[in-house]
This record gives sequence, C-alpha cells and structure tokens, in this order.
Amino acid sequence: MEKIIVLDFGGQYKQLIARRVRELGVYCEIHPYTIALSALREMQPKGIILTGGPASVFLPETPTYEEKLFDTKIPILGICYGAQLMAYRCGGVVKTAPVSEYGHAELLVGTDGPADSTVSDASSGQGKEMTLMVGVAEKSACWMSHTDYIAAAPAGFTVTAHTADCPVAAMENPEKGLYAVQFHPEVVHTAEGTKILSNFVKKICGCAGDWEMAGFAQRTIKELKERIGDGRVLLGLSGGVDSSVAAALLSRAVGKQLTCVFVDHGLLRKNEGDEVEKVFGSDGQFELNFVRVDAAERFYLKLAGVTDPEMKRKIIGAEFINVFEEEAKKIGTVDFLAQGTIYPDVVESGTGSGGAVIKSHHNVGGLPEHVDFKEIVEPLRSLFKDEVRKVGLELGLPRELVYRQPFPGPGLGVRIVGDVTAEKVRIVQEADYIFREELDRAGIDTGAGQFFAALTNMRSVGVMGDGRTYDYAVALRGVLTSDFMTAEAAEIPWSVLQTCMNRIINEVKGVNRVLYDLTSKPPGTIEME
Repeated sequence: MEKIIVLDFGGQYKQLIARRVRELGVYCEIHPYTIALSALREMQPKGIILTGGPASVFLPETPTYEEKLFDTKIPILGICYGAQLMAYRCGGVVKTAPVSEYGHAELLVGTDGPADSTVSDASSGQGKEMTLMVGVAEKSACWMSHTDYIAAAPAGFTVTAHTADCPVAAMENPEKGLYAVQFHPEVVHTAEGTKILSNFVKKICGCAGDWEMAGFAQRTIKELKERIGDGRVLLGLSGGVDSSVAAALLSRAVGKQLTCVFVDHGLLRKNEGDEVEKVFGSDGQFELNFVRVDAAERFYLKLAGVTDPEMKRKIIGAEFINVFEEEAKKIGTVDFLAQGTIYPDVVESGTGSGGAVIKSHHNVGGLPEHVDFKEIVEPLRSLFKDEVRKVGLELGLPRELVYRQPFPGPGLGVRIVGDVTAEKVRIVQEADYIFREELDRAGIDTGAGQFFAALTNMRSVGVMGDGRTYDYAVALRGVLTSDFMTAEAAEIPWSVLQTCMNRIINEVKGVNRVLYDLTSKPPGTIEME
C-alpha cells in the first residue's frame, strides 16, 4: 500500500496534514521525529512530510533529525519548522525574523526570487522551472505562523515563492527530492494548499491516489474473523460513534462471541443510557451480548469536591476501569479486549507521534490491569472521525447514530466546570437537551461539528418574577469542524439563541444566565473544561 509518513516535530496541525493527504487518496501515518531512520526506511514510504513546531532549529536540545535523512532520495516536504530544519541541515541560513508573520499573508510564486539581499543569486534559482508550485496562482492567500525564517536557501535549492516579510516562503531541490514551504498548506486559509500538497503527493512522490474508505468494513470484518477465530471478545461500549462502529464491526465478524459492557456513569446526556440500551440491547439490531451497569452514585462519590479537570478525567477513567473489571470477572476469561480507539486518540494521548498529552482519559495506554485477556483489538485505530462515520454508513448503521453528536469519554464531567454533583448533572442535561432540540427544530446542521451546553462555575444575581435569584450561568457551545483538530464557532441565528436562552432559564431550575462561547480551536479546546 502506498504510504506517506508525517514526522511530528510538535506541530499543532500534524493530524490535519495527515487528513489532507488521505483526502488525496493516499494513506498517511504520523510518527514521532525520534523514529530511527532504519525504521523509517522499513516502512517504504513514498514520501515524508516534516511538520511545523514551536522550537528554533539553532537552539540546543531542539527537535532535530540526522542529516542522512536528506540524502535518502525519498521525497521530503518540510512545512514551517520542518522547512527551517531542512534548510539548516542542508547548509542554509535560518535567523530570527525582524518581523514575525502570524495569520494571513500574500504568497508570491515565482523563481525570480524576492528583492531581499539576504537571498543569494545562487540560491534564488532565477529562470528555473518549479515542481512543487506548478499550477499554483502567482498571487494567493497563505497562512503563516513563524518567528524564525529561512534567510538564505542552501546551495542547489531554488526559491520558488516569497512574501513581503519572508524571502524564502518556498524552496526546492528536485535533484535531491527536497521541498519546503514556510507557510501551512494544510489549513483552509491557504488558498492553494490542496494543490501544493497534491503536487507533492501525486506528481513528486508518484502516488496513484487510489486508497479509499470504500470496502474498509468488509476487509476489516474478514481480518477480524481470521484473527479472533472462535475466541471471546470484550468491548467497553459507550454508545458514542467510535465504540458503536467498533461494536458493529465485531458483531458482524464474531456475533455472540462479543460481549459489550455499557458502564452508565451518570454523566451521559439526557435519556442517553436508555437510548444506548435500545440500540444495542436484546431488542436491537446487533447480534452480541449486552450488559448495562448503572454506576452513577459510585462516580458521584468519587468526584465529590474535585474541581481540577485533569483530575476529574483521571478519576472517571480509573473508576470506569474498576467497574469494567468487576463486570469482566463475572464474564470470565476472554481472549480479546476490544476498544473503539481512533487515530486522534492515539496521537492526542501522546502515543505514536511523540506529541504532547492532550487527552488523558482515552483507553490508549490505560488498560485494565486485572482483566484476563490475550490481545487488544482496535479495528478503528487507523481512522479519523469522519472516516469512522463512513464505515458506519457502509455497515448500514442508522444515519442518526452515525452522525450523533460526539461525546467525550468523561461525559458531563468535563462539561461541568468545578465540582460534580447530581444536581449539576441534572442542570446541564436539561439545558443541553433544550439546546439540541431547538437546533433541530431550526433545521441547523449539527452534523458538521459539535453543539452542546456546559455548566460554568459562575453564579450571579438575577431577577425572576418579583424575587432575586443567585443561580448558575450555562454556556452554549457550537463549533464547526471536519476533523476536530481545528474548529470555529458556529454562527447560530440570534433568534434561535434567544429561544434557547428563554427556554433554559424558564424550564431549568438553578439557571438564571445563558452565554454563547465564541472561542475557536486553537486557542481553546472544543470542550468547556
């Protein structure tokens, strides 16, 4: 299978790069910059992409890679920090910029080079033909995010683009298979980004672009049958998209050999526990063994007085495993422990990419210690969220299940700022239900992102009727995203927000103020913790 490898140097857009490559019909994986060159060669990638990152290439202990990487003849594309690293390792000059560039910039494409005197005539490549930038508009918008810059390209490189403040916005050395851009082609703000990535992946790396999601389900079911045989499988089912699709795949593969344990921790959305049981229980469409555990009081006791969001995540994750282990012991020995892990879980948990730990509650690296099993089964481990949904549709799952609103593992525990109580859970459940109900009535497409209510820890004075109140503020959150790595606030009509506000304050006891969160990701996360 054709493969592009992304080497992660700490860039926030690493997953977005991989998604963009997959959208071009080429399989792509993310690996840490610490991976050995020998291991990299064994993967036989058609090309390698070096991500951006916050470091400076000329500082001690900064992320780097051995110089031999740039002599492998494997096509390499450096992005942002990756471009600077390529220039620095190949003999170019990298400096701290007198003027940093953040956000939109006008990209000027051409091999005539900028007027900046720091770029030598030898490296400007005047009159040479371009490879990476072929077919790209002479002027277009791009997205910059850098303090350092390439002041002089290495010998043998052609400078193929610049901006007003960046003399080397793009450079290439086709003879050695080396290409670099200072800007971010993977983000939607770069107008010609897809064209540039396509040039690298298809024209330079020679990828056919014939990898597709169609048929993934049938291939995976066949592989699961062969791997599991007559073994028994245990899966922790949350009712979310990921675990549901994993359950459906395993059910199609091994039927009643699969037992799904649904731990209802009392932090689900309104009516969700019953909805999960309706879909996966004995009267549902799946052939599997379904076990529901009502453990709300147990979780509330563990969370009493805890306000730190990271601590709440860890407590919820640990207690989930405790409950899961207890149920697993009742079942007896199983051969395989299944998880609905998807690719962002792997990367954001700091596993497999060398990235920072963003989400600590995922099951990646946090397995039950006392469940007797032989192997882990993660049928969705290589997929992004939208790819998981495509598999769900391929399996014939109801569209409303496949496109249900994403929900974090710790549930409302991270949508309640401050300590968690049964009363706060009730408040946020009711407010969230009203919000989603009104969005549905207004015909707003919530499948394009994530929409929910959260409970802030702020209380304020209000007036209801003839009396004063001192109640909580609910924050409504609506974001639009395709990959959940970046997101922008949804522009919900004012009239809809007004209706939501009126209903929540009138119908949900304990709330006297409603806010709408406009924060994008980054700098914020999608959740409210």
